[in-house]
Formats: sequence, C-alpha cells, structure tokens
Amino acid sequence: QNRRTLDLIASKCYFYHSRVFELTNKLDLIRGLLHARLRTSTLRNDFEGQAVLINCLLRNYLHYSLYDQADKLVSKSVFPENASNNEWARFLYYLGRIKAARLEYSDAHKHLVQALRKAPQTAAVGFRQTVQKLAIVVELLLGDIPERAIFRQAQLRKALAPYFQLTQAVRLGNLQRFGEVLENFGPQFRTDHTFTLILRLRQNVIKTAIRSIGLSYSRISPKDIARKLGLDSAEDAEFI
Repeated sequence: QNRRTLDLIASKCYFYHSRVFELTNKLDLIRGLLHARLRTSTLRNDFEGQAVLINCLLRNYLHYSLYDQADKLVSKSVFPENASNNEWARFLYYLGRIKAARLEYSDAHKHLVQALRKAPQTAAVGFRQTVQKLAIVVELLLGDIPERAIFRQAQLRKALAPYFQLTQAVRLGNLQRFGEVLENFGPQFRTDHTFTLILRLRQNVIKTAIRSIGLSYSRISPKDIARKLGLDSAEDAEFI
C-alpha cells in the first residue's frame, strides 16, 4: 500500500517536473530523463507512473511536431490498461493528433471520441474544448459535417465559435468565406494545433463548390469554374 502511494506521488512529480520545463521552453532537455524513468516504472510495474511518463513523452514530441518519434513511442510501448481515466483521456487525445497528422482520419476521429468519453464530464472543460476542436476538424476532413448540437453546448459554445464558422464555410463550399475564417482566426487555430489540418480542408471546400456548380449548370468550362471559385488557373479546376 505504501509503495502504491509513493508511486502515485512520484507520477505527479513527473508531470509537474515536465510542466516546468515546458513553461520555460526547455522540454527537449528533459526527454532523456523521462525515457529513463519510463524504463524504471515499466520494470517495477508502476502503472500510473508508466501512463504519466508515456503521456509526458508524447506531449514532449508533439510540442516539437516530432510525429514520427511520437508514433514510434506508441508502437514500442504498452499503455497500462488500469491507468486512470484522466491519463487514458490524455493518451487517446495525443493518439488522435498523431493519427490526424499521418492522414489516418478515421482512426484519429475514433481516438478523439474515446478521449471525450474518458474525460470528466463536469470538469476539465479546457481539455474537452481542446479535444472537440480537433475532432471537428478531423470530421470535416472525413467529409462529414459535425452536428450543430456540438456547437450549442454552454461550456463549449464560445471556444468553438471559430470552428462553427469554419464548418459553415466547408458545408457551403464557400472558398471566399473559408479564406476569411483563416485570416480572422489563423492565430487561434495555430494555438489550438489545428491550423495545418485546416489548410488541408481547402480541397474539400473546392470540391463542394464544384459539385454545387455542376448541379446548377448543364455545361461549364474549367476556365469559368476557376473564375467563379477564384482559382489561379483552369488547370487547377481540372485537377480538382
């Protein structure tokens, strides 16, 4: 019992130690220590320590956009089944980010939905906002439109407002509106770690716009399509 208590205390120390290095922008300096502690925790069957350290390392890699290293860590480690729900929620969120960056959108969406289910429903509002933002973008990349009810939740409404406007632009295939959303909320999307993924949505917006044009015209040239959509050339329209 005493050892279990010490393991829990140690796991909290790992988390806050890593957090201090993150706040001072020195996360890369602690990576070796985290790996060493993870090996020790694994040998001692310290499940909570393993969970916290894996999550700290994943956060470390993702902070520097080292997605390949993060994916390698996931493949070479086993996340403990009996870890707390909070640690599972974090792990599933990081897994969702990794899969989304690697274009594996179906898996990414599945992990993000699981993260939302594991997260506390009455607390951790900031975490749920973060996960939901990414889930919305991934759902759009899958070609689906998120339910309007998601944006109406009291605790999420304000945080998701830019993503509601993004969803509207994608749903309508409005390339001009999409550009305005990027211009107005680009800094916020970068802070949310969704900007790169949102840029990929441009193709989806154009495809939706072309489908709408196809329904309105029995015959139209690629040059006219490019002019209507504000594309650089007719070749761009033909390619899409």
